[in-house]
Amino acid sequence: MAKKSDVRPRHQQIAAELRSLIMAGDLAPGIRLPTTQQLMAQYSVTSQTVQRTLNVLKDENFIVGRAGIGVYVRDVPSLAITPAAYMPPAPQAQAYPWMTEATKRSQRGTIRLLEVSEVAPPAAVAEALGVARPEAVSLRHQMLLLDDQPTELAWVYHPLTIAQGTSLMDRRRIPGGSPRLLAELGYPPRQWVDRLSTRLPTTEELEALELPDDVPVLRTFRVVYTDEMRPIEVQVLIKGGHLYELMYEQDIV
Repeated sequence: MAKKSDVRPRHQQIAAELRSLIMAGDLAPGIRLPTTQQLMAQYSVTSQTVQRTLNVLKDENFIVGRAGIGVYVRDVPSLAITPAAYMPPAPQAQAYPWMTEATKRSQRGTIRLLEVSEVAPPAAVAEALGVARPEAVSLRHQMLLLDDQPTELAWVYHPLTIAQGTSLMDRRRIPGGSPRLLAELGYPPRQWVDRLSTRLPTTEELEALELPDDVPVLRTFRVVYTDEMRPIEVQVLIKGGHLYELMYEQDIV
């Protein structure tokens, strides 16, 4: 079998290498990048190629230009989001964890409700919830923001046997989020399973999350279970892969 070669344009190859160094911490937050002339010499490319490289990384917020001074690595690393922090029902009188977790990071978290409806679910959602298509389920489609910047799109599905006649079907935010409401309805979340993947964004996702061209998204397909492993919720979560990381912790028994 012939060895595969990297046929991407040279500026994309260099951007990938610099991006990897930034994510590894070898180009630390706030450090100044080499000058255009130094990058030209290092990679044996023209000034135009270097500028195209820098423009890619600027669009992805990996680097920032400072007029008359130079180009620097962004001051803060990728935001590590811990999914487990959002799963337990929020205590009474406490906001949804998206807001409280953001406050801990000195950020402001908000949720924008885009749609509440009954829909025929995607095949994977129907299978996870154990419903036969075209049986309808409830959908809450939301955008999550940090400091007014779009961060994540969420499609949250529930069986109608649970959702009908409850706040899950209301076009307004649920105090404390769906985990608290599900617990109050007698379906306490007991376990969740995530399937993670990456892909290029759809047009809707690219525009809503204001993503640079050709940046992949992180896709989380989450199934939440109550007692006796009954599925009660499916979440499809989409966030830009250039800004966010997911952090999981698990004790080793």
